[in-house]
Amino acid sequence: MSKKHSHKIPISEPTVEVEPAPQADGAEQSAEPHPEPHPEPHPEPHPVSSEVAESDRYLRLAAEYDNFRKRTAKERAELTGRAQGELVKLLIDPLDDLARVIAQGPGAQDAKTVLDAVEVVDKKLMKGLMAAGLEVINPVGQPFDPEQHEAVSTALAESKEEDHTVAIVFQPGYRFKGVLLRAARVVVKQWNG
Repeated sequence: MSKKHSHKIPISEPTVEVEPAPQADGAEQSAEPHPEPHPEPHPEPHPVSSEVAESDRYLRLAAEYDNFRKRTAKERAELTGRAQGELVKLLIDPLDDLARVIAQGPGAQDAKTVLDAVEVVDKKLMKGLMAAGLEVINPVGQPFDPEQHEAVSTALAESKEEDHTVAIVFQPGYRFKGVLLRAARVVVKQWNG
């Protein structure tokens, strides 16, 4: 038997051209693939200049100071309100007593009883105010002090030792927690000898 040799001949495949599919608007698409878009690099932020940073810092400090100032003003107002409320609370009992005296009406009591009731109210009122820090300035016989006393008149002193001392207090003065509220109005003795 004889051997048959077969040779294989390479067959090339036919090339087929692909037409692009029409787009909705009628334009043809390109058959070439589009390269993937490369993202553009974002520009680096410019370094903030030292002047801008300094300005920003000062603006923040100013805002913080403004907030601090508003907060302390609010706290001070609240504290003042509470302190005034405490003072008014001390006055409530004497005011109630005074209202009871007034409620008796005219003719219900004699003058002495009414006067005694008013004295009790006065003592209660002064006790409460003194507990809160009120001081009465009643300087009879003391040296005249122009920072706490107001001379409304003068009287003759009987001796040189009485010169510039307070003879009479027309109106007592008041100090609240060391602060002068009203100077005492007084008559001052003068030595003419």
